Amino acid sequence: MTIFGWLQIAVVLGAVLLCAWPLGLYMARVFSGEKTPISPLVRPIERAFYAASGIRPEKEQSWLSYTLAMLTFNALGFLILYVLLRLQGNLPLNPQGFSGVAPDLAFNTAMSFVTNTNWQAYGGETTMSHLVQMAGLAVQNFLSAATGIALAIAVTRAFARSSAQTLGNFWVDMTRATLYVLLPLSVLLAIAFVLSGMPQTLAGSVEATTLEGAKQTIALGPVASQEAIKQLGTNGGGFFNANAAHPFENPNAWTNMLSIWSMLLISTALTFTFGRMVGDGHQGVALLIAMYTLLIAATGVVYWAETSGNRLLTQAGVEATAGNMEGKEVRFGQALSALYVVATTALSCGAVNTMHDSLTPLGGLVPMFMIQLGEILPGGVGSGLYGMIVVAILTVFIAGLMVGRTPEYLGKKIEAREMKLAILALLVLPMAILGFSAISAMMPKALESLANAGPHGLSEILYAFSSAAGNNGSAFAGLNANTPWYNTTLGLSMLLGRFAYVVPVMALAGAVAAKKKVPASGGTFPTDSGLFVGLLIGVILILGGLQYFPALALGPIVEHVLMHAGKTF
Repeated sequence: MTIFGWLQIAVVLGAVLLCAWPLGLYMARVFSGEKTPISPLVRPIERAFYAASGIRPEKEQSWLSYTLAMLTFNALGFLILYVLLRLQGNLPLNPQGFSGVAPDLAFNTAMSFVTNTNWQAYGGETTMSHLVQMAGLAVQNFLSAATGIALAIAVTRAFARSSAQTLGNFWVDMTRATLYVLLPLSVLLAIAFVLSGMPQTLAGSVEATTLEGAKQTIALGPVASQEAIKQLGTNGGGFFNANAAHPFENPNAWTNMLSIWSMLLISTALTFTFGRMVGDGHQGVALLIAMYTLLIAATGVVYWAETSGNRLLTQAGVEATAGNMEGKEVRFGQALSALYVVATTALSCGAVNTMHDSLTPLGGLVPMFMIQLGEILPGGVGSGLYGMIVVAILTVFIAGLMVGRTPEYLGKKIEAREMKLAILALLVLPMAILGFSAISAMMPKALESLANAGPHGLSEILYAFSSAAGNNGSAFAGLNANTPWYNTTLGLSMLLGRFAYVVPVMALAGAVAAKKKVPASGGTFPTDSGLFVGLLIGVILILGGLQYFPALALGPIVEHVLMHAGKTF
């Protein structure tokens, strides 16, 4: 590790925080229906959408109506994308002549992009036509991200309001998230990417002559536009199979830093939105400090683990001074590779500029654990905020038990109903991750997909289901996931991780919104203090450790011990 490396990390995170604060305040105005600088341009378009679809923006919805609208909209999006994938061979804008996608892969891919997972069990440049990339995958990149933002705003309103029966209007929140936030930022970022050398064309490929004189066909397409929303919406689905390690998706060090910045931007900004909408900016800052404390600590662990090198490679005669460079781009270096690894898994992004399967055991453990924590540090756009609020509720409940008082969060008493719903939500991820992983580890047919035996093979399975249930999308590349078993079970994990999680969260929001806000008293536990931040961090780590440590001990931890002993399984 070097001072220059840490300086690079500090510059990127500093730029995120610098831009997130005004963006967060801007989003608070957007979702409060206030006028913004782009309202004169966007509001007529917004009204046209409402008029065409028969939406009455002034009519708000209960938590149940809001949730049903969200589920219906996403079910329709899944169906449309599935049909588009199956009929790809008969549709235009297919210069490569690709045929339709197999049913199990179409199910997996449609579920993946609708749930903001963007898991890819295929090579983008060898499987998907330009029409599917643009009208199918990129559209869902916008809509799944807008859905997450809308849900976070609905949960925020639950704490901002007193004795309320409604949480807003899903159709309005989703429309505003797209028109006022995602689309303008994506246009600006896509232009910046094009200026940095990223392709944006409808051509299918170009022929190049290699140094040896041979001909090579290089895939092209509308890369920059999809890359922009891929990063801003924490989607992560790459145009190319190598994702952000591909020189067309990530041409240089500047695009690499811009990619990390854009990944973190909206999720970080939503904490400021939360603080503004609940009327106490310190509450959002407290959540942000907890998020970034763990994010920076995790980056430090990966940076240290990778620069320390791999003893097995050193024994094989590989130069050790650069650390473990297997699976990494020399264009980006260890520091920004480590930050990218942690950021993409602390978020529900899943974009990669480094092959996670080639990380050292501890370097691979950290991103896996970040996903298993629920991707709340700062998490996906929207999903990270409402996931963090659920953990904050659990924290104040534990604090209340310690002092013998009814717990409160932002003036709302947290009682038995709220805790049951919070625990129900928190159980979804470990059940999906550990359940499907255990079954796959015992099935001979599922084990045939592994490239490695022993603890690393278990890590490949565990990472896959962690990524799917956590709606992340990154992978340990040694697992061949394009099989009927993995396409189906990973798709079901994505479904559970997104919607089985958010339904109890929305029920929790409905219960909280109906409560009357009570003023703080001398006995109220302050949730904007350093003590609360420390408790919140402790609950996050203890909760994750209790749920996943036994499985991690059999995978990356055993592999780390073997590596330091100079042995392999």
